[in-house]
Amino acid sequence: MRIITRGQNIEVTDALKQHVEKRIGKISRFFEENTEAQITLSVVKDTHVVEATLLLNGGMLVRAEEKSADMYASIDMVVEKLERQIRKYKTRIHRKSRLTGLPEEEERPTPEEQEPKIVKTKRFAIKPMSPDEAVLQMNLLGHSFFVFTNAESNQTNVVYCRDDGNYGLIEPEV
Repeated sequence: MRIITRGQNIEVTDALKQHVEKRIGKISRFFEENTEAQITLSVVKDTHVVEATLLLNGGMLVRAEEKSADMYASIDMVVEKLERQIRKYKTRIHRKSRLTGLPEEEERPTPEEQEPKIVKTKRFAIKPMSPDEAVLQMNLLGHSFFVFTNAESNQTNVVYCRDDGNYGLIEPEV
């Protein structure tokens, strides 16, 4: 596994880098060598934030973020979160590829192992608008995100509410 560690508003010391490599290396056993882990360490006020993104084969992404008062604790917590997500992902893949033949009782997944299902589909007309208009429309509807066609680029975009009270814009990469 290739581990890329970078810092924002913090210098990544050798000790921090070694801790990241040791902890992230723990989960590398689940993946092939060409898997990439991008780890971003940042400090916002007195909060130490660790963001981890794993780029898996087949284009899948696994992402986790943790915040605490200690950078080492944030690293440990983000690795635990990644491990939970990986176990869930591996269980799902294993269940799909498993041959039938086990007794019916054993095949029933527990509620936390059950695969999420699409339970509702909505269709709506998407009208071209600016991102600012989309934010206004999202707030009027009381939603946390809004899909729209960007009038400037004529592409489908998404605006969303961020945890810090600001808004985010998702645009497709061309």
